[in-house]
Amino acid sequence: MFESLSDRLHNVFEQLGRKGKLTEDDVSSAMREVRMALLEADVSLKVTKDFIKRVKERSIGAEVQKALKPSQQVIKIVHEELIDTLGQPGRLNLSGATPRVIMLVGLQGSGKTTTAAKLALMLRRDGWRPWLVAGDTYRPAAVDQLVTLAKQIQVPYHEEGTNAAPPDICARGLSAAKADNATVVILDTAGRLQIDDSMMAELEAIRDRTHPAEILLVADAMTGQEAVHIAEGFNERLGLTGLILTKVDGDARGGAAISMRAVTGVPIKYMGTGEKIDGLELFHPDRLASRILGMGDMLTLIEKAEEAFDEKEAEQLQRKLLKNQFTLEDFLKQLQQVKRMGSIGQVLDMIPGMGRMRQQLNIDNEQAQQQLRKVEAIIRSMTPGERRNPKMLNASRKRRIAAGSGTSVQDVNALIKQFREMQRMMKMLGKGQMPRIPGMFG
Repeated sequence: MFESLSDRLHNVFEQLGRKGKLTEDDVSSAMREVRMALLEADVSLKVTKDFIKRVKERSIGAEVQKALKPSQQVIKIVHEELIDTLGQPGRLNLSGATPRVIMLVGLQGSGKTTTAAKLALMLRRDGWRPWLVAGDTYRPAAVDQLVTLAKQIQVPYHEEGTNAAPPDICARGLSAAKADNATVVILDTAGRLQIDDSMMAELEAIRDRTHPAEILLVADAMTGQEAVHIAEGFNERLGLTGLILTKVDGDARGGAAISMRAVTGVPIKYMGTGEKIDGLELFHPDRLASRILGMGDMLTLIEKAEEAFDEKEAEQLQRKLLKNQFTLEDFLKQLQQVKRMGSIGQVLDMIPGMGRMRQQLNIDNEQAQQQLRKVEAIIRSMTPGERRNPKMLNASRKRRIAAGSGTSVQDVNALIKQFREMQRMMKMLGKGQMPRIPGMFG
């Protein structure tokens, strides 16, 4: 998400950086480009106008004129105004008597059911006792999907099929959760292809009978400018308390995130990243603004690494590296932990400067993922003894591994060669030497 917007803004700031002292004409020209970039990214016209006005006023003021590097000061202003437009980080209101009810609303296909399960998993990790209630009786297989996800993450649920009225289902689900001492109840409600009175009346009835602490709009980040009208419609009838953006890892232009928050005044609380059940992130406006401007997001990367990597395993690995005892078995474990952090593209985009470099080097995210899967398949096709000691691998063993992994003997040889080079580098690092990396310094 935001890839095209990031590219456009990077080009604008690159042109500003070539200038010494900025004139008002320079700033006006740059703001025209920024305006076009925001509109092309599906940011609404009103939000774009307000944003450009604020940035322009500050950029031709004293804080830029007196700066040693005016272009960098403009980038700083854009960064600060982006954060202001995206709003403060939203937190769930879970204080008060339990169980606290969280009502998820949104159009059909926005990802409410999957988001309900993701949210339940996240809350359970934080020490809450969540319950899921299947209140969508209209979408085919919606109830079955919720039940399947609830069983997958081992969270209690309430469902009554598709014949009962959703307000009754939600009310009875709340009573069942209360009897089981649940602390949070998540209601998965029905959506439509577009907003209509019957849907809104039903949602109002659910709200009035369950008294939710949170009414969260689950919105597809790929919806575009129409997302603003959707958010306004739900907010007027239900009184939203927050937004959850889904599919932010797709090729969405991203303007919906900026526009919905600015137009409704409702905070974005979570972002759905990927289809995996743990793909839900707390929303941090400063981090998202940094990603948009190509500054990376090291804090999120560190948090993901802390979740994915086991501290004891990391210490054991460090000892093995220092003693040059790193095996293909260890390498496989590291690959699996890196995969838990997200796609290669997502990880690279969080490292300052790497997102831009990834595009320049034309590193295709899907190809990189396929390469990782190929390496994993080759190692899994080896016996434990072969993983610990690749020197055992003769021609016949390599043919067996290639056949078992659906690859070629050349692929197996390439992996072994890369692994031996890695071992050589680790050995030199263990001795306190700097390994020579082919291609570095010419």
